[in-house]
Amino acid sequence: MPSNEHHKWLKKRDWPAVRGAMINPNRDVDLLVRKYKGRDEHGRLPHHWLAAKAQTHTHTLVHVGVSSICLNREALTTRDNKGETPIDIARRSGACAEITGLLSITPEEVRSLGLDGMFRLYAPVHFWWDEMALWIQSRSYADCHKFINEHDDELVCEVLKYGDSGLLLLFAQQSKVYNDSLAFLALRMIHRHPLSLIARDPHGQLIVQYAEHPQFRACREIINILSLTPKYISRTPFPTLLLQSLPTMHHEIYGPYNTVCAFIKLMKYDKAELVEVEAVLKPARKCDVCSSLGAKPCARCINTFYCSAEC
Repeated sequence: MPSNEHHKWLKKRDWPAVRGAMINPNRDVDLLVRKYKGRDEHGRLPHHWLAAKAQTHTHTLVHVGVSSICLNREALTTRDNKGETPIDIARRSGACAEITGLLSITPEEVRSLGLDGMFRLYAPVHFWWDEMALWIQSRSYADCHKFINEHDDELVCEVLKYGDSGLLLLFAQQSKVYNDSLAFLALRMIHRHPLSLIARDPHGQLIVQYAEHPQFRACREIINILSLTPKYISRTPFPTLLLQSLPTMHHEIYGPYNTVCAFIKLMKYDKAELVEVEAVLKPARKCDVCSSLGAKPCARCINTFYCSAEC
């Protein structure tokens, strides 16, 4: 049987082409299933080539792997002309751990987990990207905040990076009506992935250009936030960003904390007292007055450094 385009894409490690065909809104699912049950001249299904070429992990690769298995779960135990199953090939070729683990499950486990369960367990970045996209489109900002609050920050950052920062682009298109939760979400998103602000679509447009487009007309507050630069975001503490854009919410979140800190300093410390912050001292900082090494941050502003109370 001749190869179909999915065999060829997988042989070339063109994961984006495969993923694009799988998520195309005009795709013919029945045709896709037939292609993933089709063997090439080596008796291999697309799954065998996936196993042979998947040495380097990417989130797109894992998405392709889960989708492939869900299109034909029986492929997990299907042998090619050499008598090898996909997991045999994956182990022999040194496939990445994510694909090896995925190909190690049984057709019965795939059936039990279902499509959503498979994505949530084996492709969490793609799963949560889809969830965030749905919440942003439906303006369910509380759900977006809940996801950020309850999940590991590394996962949150990977979700925001996935799809060339497509979530922030979608956000810019859905921000006509202002509310504090909307602006807070924008700040949290760009604070975790500042480079999303300079991501460009295939036409070369920045995120802020979408927000300003007459078709979307984002509110002025969101345009101001999306006009910030990655450099500014990276060097500005989040409380400062929040204070500048949302002073009311800044007080709500940091007010009690700041009040307690001020009280402790008043009761316990002299105005010139210095506080040691180990994370800031590595590498050693120079005193802003005498340039001596080993300076400590000022207890009041944390931004200037001194070697002693006298300085």
